[in-house]
Amino acid sequence: MERINLTDEKKRPHFIGSWNIKNYELCNEIINFFEENKILQKNGKIGSGKDFTKKKTTDISVRPNDLKDNKFKCFNNYIDELYKCFIDYQHQWPFMRSCIKDVDIGAFNVQKYSKGDHFSQIHTERSSVHTSNRLFAWMTYLNNVEDGG
Repeated sequence: MERINLTDEKKRPHFIGSWNIKNYELCNEIINFFEENKILQKNGKIGSGKDFTKKKTTDISVRPNDLKDNKFKCFNNYIDELYKCFIDYQHQWPFMRSCIKDVDIGAFNVQKYSKGDHFSQIHTERSSVHTSNRLFAWMTYLNNVEDGG
């Protein structure tokens, strides 16, 4: 895991954290899981349901109970990698150690964007009372895109 330094032109620290996990084997395991589990794949949804004008993706939802199944082992390994990033974030922002003792990871999506797919809606992680307790959000890109994306 390697921290990517995000600073502005005045070299002030940035509260948004960015890391390169650098575990390419794990990235490939997650990609393979996605490709090998067609039955779990669904059209992507937004809060109000399916709307291909706003979101067109192929998703697999992973729920906390799924992580107990050995089939989902790569996601437990992925969460271990995320935890390393969280610890590094706490080192950057020491006040976080006293504020946050536990992190709860709820259900999350693994999304594939095929050519022409998109997410074109304004998005926030704290858009309702149901999500107002969210403090962290993460995105992990499993591949590089040379053109477009």
